[in-house]
Amino acid sequence: MTHPLSDSLLDAINAVPGLRVSSQEQALPTIHSCNSWGDSQVLLQGAQLLEWAPHGQTPVVWLSPNARWSPGKSPRGGVPICWPWFGSHHIREDYPPHGIVRAASWQLIKANLLESVGHKLHFRWVPDLTHNDYWPFNTPLEVRYTLGDACEIELITRNDSPTTVTVTEALHTYFGVGDVRKVTIRGLEEYDYLDKVNRNRRQHQSGPITISGETDRVYLSTQSDCFIEDPLLNRIIRIEKRGSLSTIVWNPWDEKARRLGDLGETDFLRMVCVESGNVAENRITLKPGEEHRLWVRYSVSVLTT
Repeated sequence: MTHPLSDSLLDAINAVPGLRVSSQEQALPTIHSCNSWGDSQVLLQGAQLLEWAPHGQTPVVWLSPNARWSPGKSPRGGVPICWPWFGSHHIREDYPPHGIVRAASWQLIKANLLESVGHKLHFRWVPDLTHNDYWPFNTPLEVRYTLGDACEIELITRNDSPTTVTVTEALHTYFGVGDVRKVTIRGLEEYDYLDKVNRNRRQHQSGPITISGETDRVYLSTQSDCFIEDPLLNRIIRIEKRGSLSTIVWNPWDEKARRLGDLGETDFLRMVCVESGNVAENRITLKPGEEHRLWVRYSVSVLTT
């Protein structure tokens, strides 16, 4: 599967100041953004944000140095879009994990530079006959990025089917950290979570989150902002969200990272996923004609002690 850009679209992208297109291995086009506030990369396949780094910062949205570039596969890192199901399909285990759009062909609808904000990129995915076995519904999906000194992402699901549909979804964001063992995640205190490492057992969070082993948790009915405090990089990553009732915290740790094969020997220490979505009991149900918007904003400030 390749994702060619037409000459007219390529010319339109290159005409926007600070945008250019290159191809990763296997001819996967990537849009590079460089503006007054920071640098970013977005892969056309899956409309996947690969990296975002405000000037003066190591990447906040993190891409594995050992990511694999292959048509039809999502590279490890960035912000894969999990939709219309998160994780394994609830009935069919042979269906693709995390849904059908994270490695699909998307259309770039619009690209421009706003003087006081940064680059805005607008993508659309429309289901076709190749997805009927997995998802026989007319539910166009859009993702809109604003890339500057902050990173905003809006995922818009519309139900144009004659029947009600139910989706689970997540922005599977990998955040770069100095050493995950020294990081503190705040904002999820006193929420219940499903512990996927412990047979989906429902547990209660007491105090801030620290990571010292494999972690795979779905925090339920969460609406508050989250903060990743990183003493080694001397920064706080703030995660604001709307239209999201679930927060997923994930790190594979050493043994699982080795099995994955696209994380280096110690790369699991350089990342943590804090994902905004709607999963499990927070799934979204849309009647015909309805739409749902999931919005997040990532920003960085100095960690003061």
